[in-house]
Amino acid sequence: MDADQLDWNRTLREQWEVHWKHQLRARLEGLTDDEYFWSPVPDAWNVRPRGSSTAPVQAGVGDFTIDFAFPQPVPAAFTTIAWRLGHVIVGVLAARNAAHFGAPAASYETWEYAGSAAAALDQLEVQLDVWLAGVRSLGDAGLRVPMGEKEPFPEAPMADLVLHIHRELIHHLSEVCLLRDLYPHTKPATNGATR
Repeated sequence: MDADQLDWNRTLREQWEVHWKHQLRARLEGLTDDEYFWSPVPDAWNVRPRGSSTAPVQAGVGDFTIDFAFPQPVPAAFTTIAWRLGHVIVGVLAARNAAHFGAPAASYETWEYAGSAAAALDQLEVQLDVWLAGVRSLGDAGLRVPMGEKEPFPEAPMADLVLHIHRELIHHLSEVCLLRDLYPHTKPATNGATR
């Protein structure tokens, strides 16, 4: 097939969609609130009820906030499933959906973080749908357009941003799956946790 005939937009979307449909989505089914908030190490960054965090920065509106620090600690803080999902939902997807696809403004400071695993997965699904519809709307020509001043590399084409976001999604959601794999090995066998 000639490269000029290749549907690059479909190819880039499928990079994510195939991974989501055939690997990640099923691995997130049945995520419990205990897993969502579980901290495998002391002082891990998490999503917490407002006022209960000791992190230097507690971002968000609503009943829950996400832990941060500026500058980031060295070594970096370990992060929970809730934190990683919050990062993907807000920093990876919602902020980009707002910047490039007309979605409502979103930032760590203005986001209403999910207080349950089910609510977080619902937020994730919504943001993924907006992202994929936005990428689809670019067509092939839109993939060549520079990202603009809303991104650190404004002259780079939108295709670079799509690839970057998909790498971020695959990377962080695979970490979530690894934490899910670790979780039952840290609990007594009698806790009834099965997957």
